[in-house]
Amino acid sequence: MRVIRVTHTVGSHGPAAAARLRPALLAAAALLVVALAAVAAGCGSSSGGSGGGGSPSAASLAGTSWKLTGWSVSSQDPNDFTITAEFKDGRIGGTSAVNQYGGPYTAGDDGSFSTGELVSTMMAGPEPDMRAEQTYLKLLPEAKKFTVDGKTLTLSDGNSNDLLIYTAASVASPGN
Repeated sequence: MRVIRVTHTVGSHGPAAAARLRPALLAAAALLVVALAAVAAGCGSSSGGSGGGGSPSAASLAGTSWKLTGWSVSSQDPNDFTITAEFKDGRIGGTSAVNQYGGPYTAGDDGSFSTGELVSTMMAGPEPDMRAEQTYLKLLPEAKKFTVDGKTLTLSDGNSNDLLIYTAASVASPGN
């Protein structure tokens, strides 16, 4: 059997060079998570359906983008943060105050709603933003119902208590 010995030496910059590389490595890791989520989105199944006007339907969420403007937590105002939700190809994703998040969702014609396992990048941010993000990512999986009324999307728990309230975002989607 042949043994190969591999050694690695750090240049004369040592720990200082490693410290300079750390932000780039974190950014690369975050991009990898987002890329994996995008690949997984291609494997997801769409909720389907042919949406109508005012009543909930799976199609009423497909291809829409929203900005969080209200929630059931009184200690923070969601308007102070950038929290968004975009529904596309059976997946929800967006910005959760600091990081990007995504995962599968289902929305029934009867107004039922659920998310699957959500993934998120793991960048740090200001403490209030991190608290808002933690709150959002806790409330989102608790949503069991949805309603769309004009330019307002409301996600509610199983007892019809409003959890998250969004306003339609006017975002141009390239390629759509």
